[in-house]
Amino acid sequence: MPGLNTGAEVGIRSNHTGVEIAMTPASDRPATAVDPKLLEILVCPLTKGPLEYDADKQELISRSAKLAYPIRDGIPIMLPEEARRLD
Repeated sequence: MPGLNTGAEVGIRSNHTGVEIAMTPASDRPATAVDPKLLEILVCPLTKGPLEYDADKQELISRSAKLAYPIRDGIPIMLPEEARRLD
């Protein structure tokens, strides 16, 4: 969205009261890099299985679902309809 580039990173956490969103100052990581802490907690939304990070293709790979979820501007798009099918 135009005008919302704050130079901050956004963290999202789910708890018993709902979803908590926290903004922290941007680090020295490139804009396309995914936060390693985020990669630790993300799972495939279909299988709940682990994901592999493909930095070259900017995708998160779910071998169990045979899907590759795109990463756009450093944000994983965890929607199955946006994922690329793996052969």
